[in-house]
Amino acid sequence: MDQKGIISLGEAFVDYISIDHTNTKFQQLLGGASVNVAVGAKRLGLSAYYLCKLGTDEVSEFVKQEFQKEHIDTSFSIHTSSKSVCGVYVYFNENGERYFHSYVNLTPDEVLSEDELKREVFERAKIFYFGSGTLFHEKAKKTTETALSYAKDAGNIIAFDANLRLKRWESEEKCRQTVSAFLKYAHIVKLAEDELHFLTETGSLEVGIDQLSKMKIPYLFITMGSKGAYAIFNENKVFVPAPTVKAIDTTGAGDAFMSALLYSFHEKGLPFNLSQLKEYLNFANKVGAASTTEIGSLSNRIQNVPAVKNFQKL
Repeated sequence: MDQKGIISLGEAFVDYISIDHTNTKFQQLLGGASVNVAVGAKRLGLSAYYLCKLGTDEVSEFVKQEFQKEHIDTSFSIHTSSKSVCGVYVYFNENGERYFHSYVNLTPDEVLSEDELKREVFERAKIFYFGSGTLFHEKAKKTTETALSYAKDAGNIIAFDANLRLKRWESEEKCRQTVSAFLKYAHIVKLAEDELHFLTETGSLEVGIDQLSKMKIPYLFITMGSKGAYAIFNENKVFVPAPTVKAIDTTGAGDAFMSALLYSFHEKGLPFNLSQLKEYLNFANKVGAASTTEIGSLSNRIQNVPAVKNFQKL
């Protein structure tokens, strides 16, 4: 069977964004890094499967409808009446700036279990993507390990985005040890510069890259925000600056970057030299930058990016 599309494993969130300074009225949006990557990849033209556990209440129905609007396949997810979808509340402060106010998870142990995974989805897809967003939970960690085994058996390209959220972990050291242990499973690893420093416990970009290069990660990407990004392949590195744009909303820019990388690997295959890798990196930079130029959800900002049509002609 011809394997196509990506699998994204994670936890769906609902973002409650305050719409005025009273912080009593909210706009409800589907969120979460793993969701953003699935939606971004679909918007770029790939088929996408999302694996998680969903409930049956009104909020879960909203999530399901949003997935349907984006044409994300959730048929391999699990639906149970005991699950409540996580909520993230974003308030306005006194200066009119938005800030993270609270994270609500009423059913923290209702996560996808390893026996609820189906091998079939891995045999259908070409790429398996995961992040660290659920690795702090022992049950979810085991599910991820089983998913990685299925992905390897199916010959999937495996992609990992650290996406560290330290507040969810019992300690920084536990986070560092767990995430570092998962780097070895991936063909593609993306880290933000601060995540590189955290995992390698060094303030030097060069030293951090050298440390991770010893792990023999096939394709390592280090993002540096508006500056651009590095790609490391066979212990050689290439830097591509990001295009200059008027950034309005940077939320999810890293997820847009990752979606573009997965699109490149899916459509063009594994790059065999720095020149081809630079081409992928340049495309990801353009998509990530373009996603910051409008306010709103990532799914709305990633569509119709001019770089996509140009890249498809190469």
